[in-house]
Amino acid sequence: MPTIDEDKRDHFKKRLREIKSLPTLPGVVSKLTKMAEDPETTSEQMGKVISKDHILATKLLKLVNSAFYGFPQRISSLASAIILLGFNVIKSLIISASIFEVMEKEDVELWEHSLGCAVVSSVLAKRLGLSEPEEISTAGLIHDIGKVAIKMELPEEYEAIQQMVQDRKISVREAELQVLGLEHAEVGGWLAKKWNLPQKLIEPVACHHDPRLAKTEMLSSSIVHFGDIMIRGLGYGHFHDIWIPVLNNRAWRVLELTPEDLDQVLEEVEDKLWDVKGFSLEIQAEQEPVEPGNE
Repeated sequence: MPTIDEDKRDHFKKRLREIKSLPTLPGVVSKLTKMAEDPETTSEQMGKVISKDHILATKLLKLVNSAFYGFPQRISSLASAIILLGFNVIKSLIISASIFEVMEKEDVELWEHSLGCAVVSSVLAKRLGLSEPEEISTAGLIHDIGKVAIKMELPEEYEAIQQMVQDRKISVREAELQVLGLEHAEVGGWLAKKWNLPQKLIEPVACHHDPRLAKTEMLSSSIVHFGDIMIRGLGYGHFHDIWIPVLNNRAWRVLELTPEDLDQVLEEVEDKLWDVKGFSLEIQAEQEPVEPGNE
């Protein structure tokens, strides 16, 4: 693979670290962060703060009740969501609701892929008996946030990457490395750090293409890595990027899955994906302009 000039890489790195094009995070995030630091704060108090932003509250409850968490009963209050999921997941979902608003409008296929990766991550985390599977589900949801950042902040380079993918029949990740000298997982890791997300979310995002890079969250990173690959194999990919990433051998050993496990995971995932597809179509329908006379 051709090397890229280090000055050029540093230029893109600086631009992406100082990203300005993504929507600013709602002020509610900083307020909730301060509240979370106070042990006297109740989930009801936090829920009331979020509820003041009606659009955000609705979107948040929709995400919480989507298939990738798979709660047996519908969660109707934000206080219940905070108790069930924990503050870090809720904070991440508030961020997701803000950032993915752009993705829903401009890149529904990437949104569907992200939801699908969250589904696989959730199923695997529960099967492996992890204590906080919801955090790994959320890491699956935001694992490709770096792609959104590149598209929004570097539109010309983004188009060059897409063109290279089509012309040379290579993966988006390879094209990113050739055009920018860095790739979307690294960018996603920077964003997650910038938003003060916990390491349990940062590393699976930053290392989802190479879990060997994870320092403390090898298992979580391996789950999201596997989820990304499985969901691509099931056709929830990204338009021109036809290549399915290679499964890392170390990640496979960490997961310790048997062929029987894979059959059961696939069956469970396919059931949940019907719900995810419906969830995505519902989002698209909400954004279609209303024709005059049909209000």
